[in-house]
Amino acid sequence: MKQDRPLVIFDLEATGVSPLEDRIVDIALIRRQPGGGEEVFSSLVNPGLPIPKDAVAVHHITDEMVKDAPSLKELAPKILQFLEGADLGGFNVLKYDIPLLANELKRAGFELPLEGRRVVDAFSIYQKKEPRNLAAAYQLYCGKAIANAHRAEADARATLEILDAQLSHYPDLPQEMGALSAFCAPRDAVDREGKFVWRNGEVVFGFGGKHRGKTLREVAKADRSYINWMIDKGSFSAEVVKLCQAALSGELPVRKE
Repeated sequence: MKQDRPLVIFDLEATGVSPLEDRIVDIALIRRQPGGGEEVFSSLVNPGLPIPKDAVAVHHITDEMVKDAPSLKELAPKILQFLEGADLGGFNVLKYDIPLLANELKRAGFELPLEGRRVVDAFSIYQKKEPRNLAAAYQLYCGKAIANAHRAEADARATLEILDAQLSHYPDLPQEMGALSAFCAPRDAVDREGKFVWRNGEVVFGFGGKHRGKTLREVAKADRSYINWMIDKGSFSAEVVKLCQAALSGELPVRKE
């Protein structure tokens, strides 16, 4: 990679997947100079609130591990100094790490200057260079091109061949329909679309900017008009509407472990 200024590749672990609502618990930055030299800054971060068990299951960072760690506010001056004059990079940083860090710094009274910074995102490159469509999957798993692609029957038959090939290719993939359906569902999803997700045994909004990360229980109490809007809008699935109607009546699902 040709550089005319430093490049900082960074990664964040957090209390969840919402860049707007969640808090950083681990940060690592690698600053590569144009000449090839590298500096590293890495630290656990005390988020100031309990880390949800669903997040712990992913990154294995516990409340005990961060109890004596500095807060993001304490680390902010050093982070900004480390980023000074550098371009940014990472894996999915455009949609997740950059907005998460910017929001965390803003809450701490600082600003992440982004004007003039160039960003390289390995995830974006991966998506553009390795297509994830039906034709690519058929070539990968079945070793051939789809004949008569983009006709419904041809695509449906190709999909059936792909499913059979995947079950043979991955020995640990569930063979029974119920378990396979659960495997295909969005991670920790309450409904099939993942509009609501499980977090610490509670049903939490997994979409939108207004209530994302909040529990259905609290929104049903504090903003009933929003729940009614979801029910009446007509664009949410019957499953989501049923969840909303039940929540307004004080009935919330219980996660089966």
